[in-house]
Amino acid sequence: MNRSEQLLSLLRVQGLISAEQQGEISAMLAQADFDLNEYLLKLKIIDEEKLYEMWSAVYNLPYFNATAVEISRDDLALLSQDIARNFKIVCLGKEAKFLKFGLTAPNLKAMEVVNFLAQEQKLTPKYFIVSPSGIEKILKEYQQIEEEISSALEEKTKEEGDELIQLKSGDDETISVSGDDINSAPVAKIVSAIIRHAVEARASDIHIEPFAKESRVRYRIDGILHTSLTLPKSIHNSVIARIKVLAKLKLDESRVPQDGRVRLLVDGKDIDFRVSTLPLASSEKVVMRVLDSTKGAPALEELGFNNVCMESIQRSIKKTNGIILVSGPTGSGKSTTLYAILTILNQEGVNISTLEDPIEYEIKGVNQSQIKPKIGFTFANGLRSLLRQDPNIIMVGEIRDEETAELAIQASLTGHLVLSSIHTNDALGAVFRLEDMKVERFLVSSTLRALVAQRLVRQICPHCRKERVASSTEMALITEELKVLADETIRKEIPDWVDHSSFVNYKFYQTVGCARCENTGFLGRVSIGEVIEVSEKIREIIADEKQTLTVEEVRKYQEFISVKQDGLIKVLKGITTIEEVIRVVEV
Repeated sequence: MNRSEQLLSLLRVQGLISAEQQGEISAMLAQADFDLNEYLLKLKIIDEEKLYEMWSAVYNLPYFNATAVEISRDDLALLSQDIARNFKIVCLGKEAKFLKFGLTAPNLKAMEVVNFLAQEQKLTPKYFIVSPSGIEKILKEYQQIEEEISSALEEKTKEEGDELIQLKSGDDETISVSGDDINSAPVAKIVSAIIRHAVEARASDIHIEPFAKESRVRYRIDGILHTSLTLPKSIHNSVIARIKVLAKLKLDESRVPQDGRVRLLVDGKDIDFRVSTLPLASSEKVVMRVLDSTKGAPALEELGFNNVCMESIQRSIKKTNGIILVSGPTGSGKSTTLYAILTILNQEGVNISTLEDPIEYEIKGVNQSQIKPKIGFTFANGLRSLLRQDPNIIMVGEIRDEETAELAIQASLTGHLVLSSIHTNDALGAVFRLEDMKVERFLVSSTLRALVAQRLVRQICPHCRKERVASSTEMALITEELKVLADETIRKEIPDWVDHSSFVNYKFYQTVGCARCENTGFLGRVSIGEVIEVSEKIREIIADEKQTLTVEEVRKYQEFISVKQDGLIKVLKGITTIEEVIRVVEV
């Protein structure tokens, strides 16, 4: 029995997979491109640390949870950074006569190297199985961003002969660095370090902002801005200019905003950055949107939609014409949902064309176009051209104006399925927003197929969360919101639900913070959403000028879980917190 089969047997013994699943996965092991670890983690059969703890049993080596501890500088120094990165092996410290090393699986080449190093120190190597996340965490500890920036500033200061003042994250001291040599190695290193650490921290945006005595760098991680470090004000212009050079923006223009793009190789991955500059009172601010196209579009099942929403979406996308609209504020995951739907619809027999700003994921088999308003290639003009390209399905990144709305309606009336997003607070708001764009109600009623509204809430870090007792106020809020839902509807999300008094038996969690979640208490985000299928009865209400479509009316004709109710159900499931749901949903 090979190692993978041994692992599957352990999973079966522990009740994590059934005998049938074991047989199915065993058959897939014969496929050359099948990754067992990736498969198990993607389907959430087991979490990463538990998986590698089980691998340790297969390899007959002890397990070490590197995500839960800090490795000292002295211990890190026992193994060079180059060896650690090249061989994916890390030093976990000394213990009596042993030198402890961590790797994800036995690796003869790596073990030969560290055996030699251990013998030089007259120590015996001892090996542990560590998860990839644990390895990556320790690799990051070799060189923190503040040290990289300080090193670059020291180099720049020496070039100019100025006195050096060490940089510390959050330090108010101004570092004396003069000159604007934007192509000098130190400035390039500073920008490179800021970008690389943003990608490693899963940041979606980088903000570089000038203040009176300093320049602040902030990363948006899981929707929240976090200050990463403080730079001396004297090099702010150099950093901004360096970014302008990378994005091919005008260096001598600081009076008006500029937009550009750049693709950079970061840790072996091609990452796109959308660069936006904004003139402020004293200097320019830069925001860089991080677009990791190498990740690929996620599957719809991975986004977190509840089962009621999933059923409605899957029925709606089977239509061959009409409009499906995804609504929500900026940064609520609308584009990602559209990409996930496109991935399902992307079949050999259909022609799919898109108009996007920007193209966030590249999907093989889909004709994707980047709009360029500066040269007249807008959503409206692009949509006219797409209609001459014999499409079956059209995705328009966003309906922003009357002209685009009118053209999208016309496209849906002529036999096309149109997918798009629109800025509204809830699903019903999309109907009223189209009316504001001068679209006749009878056209809205005859073309709409489904309305999706969503938000993104941060997920509690499963590695450090702590159980707590819910307050009476929280219990009252949940009771009030969920009382309108049928027990059968809630059971689709919580199978062991009894009735509307049973939620008191569910666990509530509070955030703590650990190395895995950068001490925020949250790790990743998940969608909370609502979907309205535009049935015949709802179509009649929309078309009737004397009637107003309300959530209460919708509930009469279909199962409906609102965004807020979905969020509270996810609280009961231990996915997020009540505070997080309230933060993203307008109460």
